[in-house]
Amino acid sequence: MIKLKINNQPIEVSDGTTILEAATQIGVEIPTMCHLEGTEHFTSCMVCLVKDARNGRLMASCSMPVMEGMEILTDDPECRESRRVSLELLLSEHVGDCQAPCQQVCPAHMNIPLMNRLIAAGNHEKAIEVVKRDIALPAILGRICPAPCEAGCRRKVIDDAVSICLLKGFAADSETPKSPKATPQSGRSVAIIGAGPAGLAAAFYLNQMGHKVTIYERNERAGGDLLQIEESVLPIDVREKEIASILNEKIAVNCNVEVDRVGFEKLQKEYDAVILATGSLNDNLNKWGLKIGKSGIDVDKTTYQTSIENVFAIGNALRPSKLAVRSVGQGKELAFVLNRFFNEGKLQANPERFNSKFGKLFEAEFDPYLIESNHNARQNAAHGKAKGFSKDEAEAEAHRCLHCDCRKPESCKLRELADEFGAEQKRFQYDERVMVEKHFASGEVAFEPNKCIKCGICVRLTKQHQEEFGFSFIGRGFDVRIGVPFSESVDKALRKTAVLVAAKCPTGALSLVHSEEQLD
Repeated sequence: MIKLKINNQPIEVSDGTTILEAATQIGVEIPTMCHLEGTEHFTSCMVCLVKDARNGRLMASCSMPVMEGMEILTDDPECRESRRVSLELLLSEHVGDCQAPCQQVCPAHMNIPLMNRLIAAGNHEKAIEVVKRDIALPAILGRICPAPCEAGCRRKVIDDAVSICLLKGFAADSETPKSPKATPQSGRSVAIIGAGPAGLAAAFYLNQMGHKVTIYERNERAGGDLLQIEESVLPIDVREKEIASILNEKIAVNCNVEVDRVGFEKLQKEYDAVILATGSLNDNLNKWGLKIGKSGIDVDKTTYQTSIENVFAIGNALRPSKLAVRSVGQGKELAFVLNRFFNEGKLQANPERFNSKFGKLFEAEFDPYLIESNHNARQNAAHGKAKGFSKDEAEAEAHRCLHCDCRKPESCKLRELADEFGAEQKRFQYDERVMVEKHFASGEVAFEPNKCIKCGICVRLTKQHQEEFGFSFIGRGFDVRIGVPFSESVDKALRKTAVLVAAKCPTGALSLVHSEEQLD
């Protein structure tokens, strides 16, 4: 038996045990990407590096056997820095988007590609669930939003952007009214001054989270600037129905109430948080003891906290804007900030995830992306934008989406570890990137070699399961890549193991075509 220490914990294991296996026995977690239990060792990613404190030597824990007297450190600064560099080297050749460009530029960061796929598949109820994770007023915004998301749509460089706003409006119009889900009440209370887009969005999400919401609105009804939009653009019945769907019986709405400084100070004492969603800055706010900037109330850009501790501000109270979707997005973001604050006692920004991105498509890459789409022209709503898409129009337009997003955004180890270790994608990138490719096996699995990190897991699995062709390493040195021998198709390579290799691939290089892990 071999005696050693891992993070100062003594352990005794049999000869031939790897450091990774020994660490696992005592509950010490070491990150890996190229390691897969049950297959032969293959050291390539170097993410599992650990250090022997006796001599400072770094080694790959997945393949290095234990030795007598080792004093292994798994998470000291040098180990973490080495892992970060290893990840940055892997990212330098990883060409793929964690989130589609349209989602990145949407002020509310709505999952647009997932909505599109659900509409195209006829699953309209699930589509509106996805939309409302990020946008509280989709029927309204589907008609009035100037669509910054469409400016980011990759389809635009091929012909025309996907009609994202009309699709969002269609999803909302197709929603079947449901009773609000019963949510345990938190005992926390929030006052919102203003019932425009920002205030309504904050109320919607805070209410869903179980916090008691009370709105104070100076006008006779909720809606703010939405009430000024012409009916030819935003039909009154659409507007009123959507606002009414937010203001359910759990949200107290006090209209015709002008909050003055005395009332403002009283709200601060009565509620756990006060949100200012008052629209454009007015003279009263200058007298409320708030720090005012050039364009509006001065806030912390990540938490929306004002100069008063339990007071927050969102929407046009910060700066004038015609983008209602920006106000709606801020309402959602603040709701999540406050929810975490109420639950954890810390006021901090919403966490931002690592996002791999590669920029514009080359013309030679149009066809690989169109494999999952079609060559159809952009659909227009036959009866106008205010009326919106019909079912057939919406489903036809949704099929134009190129599916630029990753199919494994939640389970991709590369993204997860890049987050954990603060890796930067561009540190070691070349001037020229590899071209995007897409191949398919039996309509079940997609293979995108441009996302491959050459971990060799698919090579080992296809060999282990005796695929006739399988995957192998092709080329030498820096030019090595994963491919199918004899230039055979991916379909022939994965006759037995398509689903298995997709599940075990640590990135989105191999994935299930219809994987929707984001649905849960």
